[in-house]
Amino acid sequence: MAQIITQVVRCTVRTVACVRTKQMFSAVPKKSSFILRGISTSRCMSKTDRLFTEKHEWVEVHGKVGTIGISHYAQDSLGDVVYAQLPDVGTSINQKDECGALESVKAASELYSPVSGKVVEKNVEVESSPGLINTSCYEKGWLFKVELTDPEELKTLMDEKAYDQFLKTDSH
Repeated sequence: MAQIITQVVRCTVRTVACVRTKQMFSAVPKKSSFILRGISTSRCMSKTDRLFTEKHEWVEVHGKVGTIGISHYAQDSLGDVVYAQLPDVGTSINQKDECGALESVKAASELYSPVSGKVVEKNVEVESSPGLINTSCYEKGWLFKVELTDPEELKTLMDEKAYDQFLKTDSH
């Protein structure tokens, strides 16, 4: 596997170097085309715009809609999630309201909304396959989406760095 990655990196470096070299452009027939390839690790290394609660829910806002789920820490603490009860579309919820529940082989846990708003979508795939929460809590395992009614509430939540620090304390 390491050999394949090394070859891809070498190939990519050569491709980028060739595309950027003026001599290469002049030596290539006019009808040829280049494929620019690149490897980016910024997605894995960068922090997100996700905000967290002390109860381990997260929200990621795009426009006026917040996507809500539970953190990696929460899903890991719960163990294998076997049931998800999510709020119905059209339900109005307030920040910190109990709005659903998750059950696992270890325990049951209530869901609390990190923001106020109206539920505009719920992840029906999670209801039918709750294990998505364990395998992909930030991507495929999101729980529901809310149209925000009070964006100022976002200021009361922790960014990823503050949440990481919070996890290091005994208060969670």
